[in-house]
Amino acid sequence: MSNIITESIIEEKGLKILKELGYTLLHGPDISEGGKHEERKYSEVILAGRLRQALERINPKVPKEGITEAMRKVQRSESQNLLNNNQQFHNFLVNGIEVEYKKDGKIKGDKVWLVDFEKVKNNEFLAINQLTILENNHNRRPDILIFINGLPLALFELKNPADQDATMSNAFKQVETYKVEISSLLYLGTMNLLF
Repeated sequence: MSNIITESIIEEKGLKILKELGYTLLHGPDISEGGKHEERKYSEVILAGRLRQALERINPKVPKEGITEAMRKVQRSESQNLLNNNQQFHNFLVNGIEVEYKKDGKIKGDKVWLVDFEKVKNNEFLAINQLTILENNHNRRPDILIFINGLPLALFELKNPADQDATMSNAFKQVETYKVEISSLLYLGTMNLLF
């Protein structure tokens, strides 16, 4: 029996730990276009159906128009600058999203929360491995992505410890490539973890 550790073994161990922590595990190809549980196109980084369900669950008093406005705001980049977009998303995540809607003939204002910080079990935690993302003719597949309520919030880039060329520096360079080639994933402030 071989004692060689490969990147796929590290991925399996990481997924096992995430499952023990309460994450639901999904395989990227299964939920992508043509997969057996299709719920996203390859160009989509937000799991919109899951996000809408979570927002409705977390914000039960906000009507559908308010939820739709919040979803539009979180999916739209305000700037071409990744740092500015990350700051905006962080503000939405921590402080909620201001929305307006008509109720009883009057315009009402409210706040939509992306995460339920008071009732943690009210959130959906997913770990998705091998999720292919197509953007601007680039095809990338991060090793493991963490989603909370349909939003990608952390990226694990794994490397084979037996490969001498698989350094932290190479993992960092790969994440830098993601910033350029699949920037919509990182616009949301996705935290990068290198292993």
